[in-house]
Amino acid sequence: METLEQVAALVRACTRCGLAKGRRNAVPGEGPADARLLFVGEGPGYHEDQQGRPFVGPAGQFLEELLASIGLRREQVFITNIIKCRPPNNRDPLPQEVEACAPYYLARQIELLGPQVVVTLGRHALAWFLPKESISKLHGAARQLGERWLFPLYHPAAALHNPALRQTILNDTAKLGQFLARLDRSAPAARTGQERPAEEQPQQLSLF
Repeated sequence: METLEQVAALVRACTRCGLAKGRRNAVPGEGPADARLLFVGEGPGYHEDQQGRPFVGPAGQFLEELLASIGLRREQVFITNIIKCRPPNNRDPLPQEVEACAPYYLARQIELLGPQVVVTLGRHALAWFLPKESISKLHGAARQLGERWLFPLYHPAAALHNPALRQTILNDTAKLGQFLARLDRSAPAARTGQERPAEEQPQQLSLF
């Protein structure tokens, strides 16, 4: 069976798109193989490209602050991106770059991890899962996709560029913590076959 480290090795050697020519390091992602939460950002930035690790710059520092606010540490979650190589000047990823990368690497990481909750960070990450939806409408609310939950957040970097979003991101992260607590409380009911209250019934969507 394929492992996360084997996928990471494929990422580091990947030449599927032109971003490979300009990278210093590909950034597969990192975290425990049994992570309950998977955080998915847009793509590596300067610091990530230098170190080969996700979210190690200013946005990563804010992400760690967000995790701490709900009692989590970076080491407890898996963190990756839609694309694994830095676009020039941190521009938005092109559709062909996403298509050359995400179905081959992110999809395999999700399959291997089997996370309970996928937390998308920003509009590009959300768009890969729900192409027709808007981050401004869905942020801070859980949606069920197949066997797992999707929880969209604004990208931590958005707060660096627009300080007015900082409190929104903090509030949404608090909602994520509350949602995780509800999942924990509902787990015994799920094991005994009890149904959720009607207001908690999820909307069924297709992941891929």
